[in-house]
Amino acid sequence: MDFEKLALKQPLLRAIREVGYSKPTPIQEKAIPVLLQKKDLCGIAQTGTGKTAAFALPILELLLISGVIRASKCCRTLVLLPTRELAIQVADCFEKYAKFTAIKTACIFGGVSDIPQKRALLHGVDVLVATPGRLLDLIAQKSISLKQIEFFVLDEADRMLDMGFIHDIRKILSMLPAHRQNLFFSATMPSDIVDLAKSILRKDYETIEVVPTFTPVECITQKVFHVGKKQKSLLLKELLFIHPEMNKVLVFSRTKHGANRISETLSKAGIASAAIHGNKSQTKRQEALGNFKTEQIRVLVATDIAARGIDVDNVSHVFNYDLPELPETYMHRIGRTGRAGKEGEAISFCSPEERFELKAIEKALKMKLPEGDSSILEKILAALPKESKPENYQQRKSKKKKFKSPKAQEKPKKENTENSPKLEVSAPEMGKSRKKRRNRPGSRARRRLRGEIE
Repeated sequence: MDFEKLALKQPLLRAIREVGYSKPTPIQEKAIPVLLQKKDLCGIAQTGTGKTAAFALPILELLLISGVIRASKCCRTLVLLPTRELAIQVADCFEKYAKFTAIKTACIFGGVSDIPQKRALLHGVDVLVATPGRLLDLIAQKSISLKQIEFFVLDEADRMLDMGFIHDIRKILSMLPAHRQNLFFSATMPSDIVDLAKSILRKDYETIEVVPTFTPVECITQKVFHVGKKQKSLLLKELLFIHPEMNKVLVFSRTKHGANRISETLSKAGIASAAIHGNKSQTKRQEALGNFKTEQIRVLVATDIAARGIDVDNVSHVFNYDLPELPETYMHRIGRTGRAGKEGEAISFCSPEERFELKAIEKALKMKLPEGDSSILEKILAALPKESKPENYQQRKSKKKKFKSPKAQEKPKKENTENSPKLEVSAPEMGKSRKKRRNRPGSRARRRLRGEIE
């Protein structure tokens, strides 16, 4: 099926051709006709399947058909997303698809000044892409109103709940008009996500599921290296050195400090890299992402905040430097490569402490991950310096030095007086020395009582 058969207007079809889309993806082919009938939709699809175009194109089509003029400080469409990167990505897609129309799009998110965002909302917008925190902040400042919402989109719903946005979502839902079209998209559908979907969608909503949860992408080659925690950085550098075809690499770390440490290690080894995580400013994050897209840097190290927020074409390899705690996160990570039908490779490092996470991933995938080339590990281990160890316990004990306090070190050693000649002292002399020793405050009065002195 071609996009022309989906009954879209010519300005949208022209923009689609300019972007380079030829045929709709399965979720686009199924979702667009349903949404054009103004029905509520629950879409279940993993990342990289074209979800954004699946809801953006029919919304733009319906906005063009209605012809309603936008009001000041109001929006007609609200798209709610969990992260800044996702918000920027989705807003960019709306602008590309609406390039040959008069539809206006705005994007608001935290971490930056709100003054330009308020200025963009002053005369109203057709499409507002937002993160929950900044949206509630601007609503409190009366910079935006949700009373004229016609379309409400909740994207990455499972990620929203994982990041603790459920209370913000319910607060925003209470401000929306009752008559609206709802679009609900999620990569996974556990029980709490199903309950949230039912509370948002109307009773006659339709469900579209394209790829079953936890099904690995067929075009992604997966492998795992069993390596010690301290040898992970050596293995990563070695793989990047011997494989020049790894030209666009995404490395996932569990912590922010770990991401910084990996990036610094690679940079010292002469491998161009940058880190992106929540502690980085929005400017730094956009700069790192932009350099990665334009291939000015070879490696981008990220935490899970970027697992669904990075939309970069032609990512050749994804490294799970630290295995994720949840199998769902593993799928979102490796979904950054092998997009749009292209081949990709996902490589995981598993330390002995992470064997339980690996078992959970393999259980969810219903397959055992093949092991990587063992010769590379042997080469790394052989190059490590061997630690010198004492032969036995007695040698280790003899090498230990006893601790001496500074005062003990200052005290002079006592001379051995056993073999030295003894000095003979007469009784009167001993008495004199005894009296001298007793010459202390109060001793004179005691001696007078004893009759020793007058």
